[in-house]
Amino acid sequence: MPIQSINPATGNVIKSFDELSDEQVESKLTASQNAYNTWKYTSLEERAEYMRNAASAVRDSSEDYARLLTQEMGKVITEARAEVEKCAFNFDHFADSAHDYLSPRTVVTDASESYVSYEPLGPILIIMPWNFAFWQVLRMAAPILLAGNTIVLKHASNVPESALAIENIFRKAGFPEGVFQTLLIGSSKIEKIIEHPIIRGVSLTGSEPAGRAVGAQAGKNIKPVVLELGGSDPSIVLADADLDMTVKAASYSRLLNNGQSCIGSKRYIVVEAIYDQFMEKLLAEFKTYVPGDPMLDETKIGPVVSQDSLDEVLGQVQRAVDAGATIELGGKQLDRPGSFLAPTILSNITSDVPTYYEEIFGPVASVIKVKDENEAIEVANATDFGLGSSIYTADVEHGKTLVPRIEAGCVFINGMVKSDPRLPFGGIKNSGIGRELSAEGARAFTNVKSVWIK
Repeated sequence: MPIQSINPATGNVIKSFDELSDEQVESKLTASQNAYNTWKYTSLEERAEYMRNAASAVRDSSEDYARLLTQEMGKVITEARAEVEKCAFNFDHFADSAHDYLSPRTVVTDASESYVSYEPLGPILIIMPWNFAFWQVLRMAAPILLAGNTIVLKHASNVPESALAIENIFRKAGFPEGVFQTLLIGSSKIEKIIEHPIIRGVSLTGSEPAGRAVGAQAGKNIKPVVLELGGSDPSIVLADADLDMTVKAASYSRLLNNGQSCIGSKRYIVVEAIYDQFMEKLLAEFKTYVPGDPMLDETKIGPVVSQDSLDEVLGQVQRAVDAGATIELGGKQLDRPGSFLAPTILSNITSDVPTYYEEIFGPVASVIKVKDENEAIEVANATDFGLGSSIYTADVEHGKTLVPRIEAGCVFINGMVKSDPRLPFGGIKNSGIGRELSAEGARAFTNVKSVWIK
């Protein structure tokens, strides 16, 4: 795949880049190792101060970064601004939490003194996607660097300018040369980089096939790995739910980022007692999302990332219809430049319809009618994914009793699923392994070392 920045709202190529040669990649890996040899000995306080510098660097150019996100992957400008600010908050959070997450932990044993320390491993390869081109990278980078590791980034090939801008954030924040580097390379070079003795761990956010390949390669080379591979997240709507609040939250969850969010609500699982009311309100809410120029503040939804992605989503919609689903709204490409898809709602989703199980990475919602909450949970778990999930109910205490029955890395009650640096993030089943963010993310690429002293 060529390394090109293409505006999905117009289809125009913005800029093309040459792929790094093998020699250039080797030079950057060596620089990462050399930087690690010094960076690992900087104090936790010093690393936390670099985090604060990075937060300032992000905020100093926040509008430029937001416009870059919108231009390069089609995110509406208001959401792009929010993503950039979230990245700054993320740096602040890890700076403030450095000692809570990474200081040695005293343990009482039969020794005179015993403790657990969290020590860095070395250079880490992070392989990141285009859909949250800043947030996905920086939510991994902050805790990995705070722990004393260094990073080489292989970003998605359609967001090269974002990748270079992120590298420049660390440069502006004063991080030592080589601590964070971007590799403008295609996927064909990843295997050799994982095998390289300098690389000591791998993190990937991406597709399930990519996760299987990277996970297998990391395992073959006995290197730790964190994988976040998407999901088919359910939103369970119980009979006592506040439907106005539920519809607004669930619609925004599905249509956020133009429908291209791993934790977006893919499947609305609605008990039959309120199904008709829910559908009526859902149709009205989806109709307020009128695709338009993503650079305009008033636009609520923009294009999907490319024509190839749009074609893939339309293919999934057609397969659903062929299996018996009904298109209640949308289901077609808009007649205008760029890769715009009308927000789409599918109903009559049975277990014979692929979207009963699978993920659609675009502005398409599947609405599934069930008779009661037991069937709702059964349907929610009837997928190979297990990333996020949500429950909408007026009885919060009852909702909490359902949490252990849901197979997912997180459950949100009366709210859309979101990633937050204060909470660990990740999935089970085919949604991945390991955790990002919070203490678990800060320790993901550390040597958890036990020390016993008599």
